[in-house]
Amino acid sequence: MVKKIISDKKTEIIDGITIKYHANGKTIWSKGKTIDGIAEGYWEWYRLDGTIKRSGYFDKGNPVGEWITYDDQGHVYKVSRKK
Repeated sequence: MVKKIISDKKTEIIDGITIKYHANGKTIWSKGKTIDGIAEGYWEWYRLDGTIKRSGYFDKGNPVGEWITYDDQGHVYKVSRKK
């Protein structure tokens, strides 16, 4: 199932990268490429304090490949694989 990215978060596109912000409008929540509103390629998500929370890849909106979850210090906590 392909999911289009729909959000009420502040969003901007810089050099082809979609950046979404936490509710405070200042701290990045996520960033990655979209094609016609669908996630594509590498994406990252961040905590409110700016540390990375998760990263992974999309193929036409579907999570694929290696997905990494990070602890609150930004160190790898868990690695999983999506088909």
